[in-house]
Amino acid sequence: MARVAIVTDSNSGITQQQAKDIGVYVLPMPFLINGEEYFEDINLTQQQFYEKLVSDAEVSTSQPSAGDVLALWDRILGEDGYDSIVHIPMSSGLSGSCETAMLLSDDYDGKVQVVNNQRISVTQRQSVLEAKKLADSGKSACEIKEFLEKTKMDSLIFIMVNDLKYLKKGGRVTPAGAALATILGIKPVLKIYGEKLDAFAKARSMKQSKRIMMESIKDYLSKQFKDEFENGRYHLQIAYSYDRGPAEEFKKEVEEAFPGIDIYVDNLSLSVSCHIGPGSLALAVTVDSIAV
Repeated sequence: MARVAIVTDSNSGITQQQAKDIGVYVLPMPFLINGEEYFEDINLTQQQFYEKLVSDAEVSTSQPSAGDVLALWDRILGEDGYDSIVHIPMSSGLSGSCETAMLLSDDYDGKVQVVNNQRISVTQRQSVLEAKKLADSGKSACEIKEFLEKTKMDSLIFIMVNDLKYLKKGGRVTPAGAALATILGIKPVLKIYGEKLDAFAKARSMKQSKRIMMESIKDYLSKQFKDEFENGRYHLQIAYSYDRGPAEEFKKEVEEAFPGIDIYVDNLSLSVSCHIGPGSLALAVTVDSIAV
């Protein structure tokens, strides 16, 4: 059976150690902080990232260099002995890393299949787990790519933003709008569906934001995936920026709203967190459409 390697980036939330345990490869995402380059989970921890972010450092995201991508692919197909690669970068709508990887893969005669999966963070992680399961079952790189792109819209993320300061800094909300929302205590809820990050709703409290997210997930499932919803064939994920405590509290509420469904809790991707800041909470769903 041909050996298929699964590659992703650290936007999936998968750490280097977790990657080893799962049996996949993770490219660390680079960040520029006050002009210096750092790599997630290599020389930049979650704690260090948020310390720099809240101290008003200039933080921007980048993408893995072409050299780093090619070096990893060559090692996998060379000394690591794999026959092909499925490469799952973050959503093409949120970064240029997917397009770059597609261009680079042209020189590999089909041995590298780049997936435009249009996911990020905990839903991207779910795609990686599905890809690994498919690879272990004997599916080819082409078959895995086809499956992941066919089911890419079977997931959805809602994010409650705690502090509008970071959206204002990134130009996603005007200073006047941010000031007014802060005065009114508004907690905006954002939505990531496919390649788009959009405003979804405005709440007057964290409690209301959480209720909006849970009700919207139920609405999405009941309307688009009724059978999977009624039979519990879906995955729920909670992601947070910096403070895990509120995420664990939120998990209890989600468990009551979705009885019997396992809920995975993890850090929100730093590439998203740098635009929305600490104290944010996200609720995501991925439909379980895999059959092997």
